[in-house]
Amino acid sequence: MTLPIGPDLVSAMDRALVLAALAASSGEVPVGAVVMAADGNLIGEGRNLREATGDPTAHAEVVALRAAAAASGTWNLSGCTLVVTLEPCLMCSGAILQSHVARVVFAAWDEKAGAAGSLYDVLRDRRLPVRTEVVAGVRAEEASALLRTFFDARR
Repeated sequence: MTLPIGPDLVSAMDRALVLAALAASSGEVPVGAVVMAADGNLIGEGRNLREATGDPTAHAEVVALRAAAAASGTWNLSGCTLVVTLEPCLMCSGAILQSHVARVVFAAWDEKAGAAGSLYDVLRDRRLPVRTEVVAGVRAEEASALLRTFFDARR
């Protein structure tokens, strides 16, 4: 079943973009993520925190999934949507599948490390017992611009 992209998802991506900008302002790769419950309420959010925490798993998606699990009292986030500014990597895609997230909506493609359709397609791999709906390219230009600006400043 394909879920519609409505105003809730637009405001969720707005929040994810704000979180990505906050990440960039603190020296982190600008990626932000939010988790929406089936009713459209935001139940978790995160931004990249690897530099701040020294934790290699502190990607925005993992931080947001942990917050959503804590808020809902369960690891099982079936029915939830993860909205993120960059295509999830292999690690994050694994965490998404393990948490049973129903749908991932992302902005920019990650041609170097993406695992939701570009380099790999882990989230929709029929060989795995769980699959997730993927919606790509929502506000891609804005997210790509944040990433470009961040990496151009470091070159």
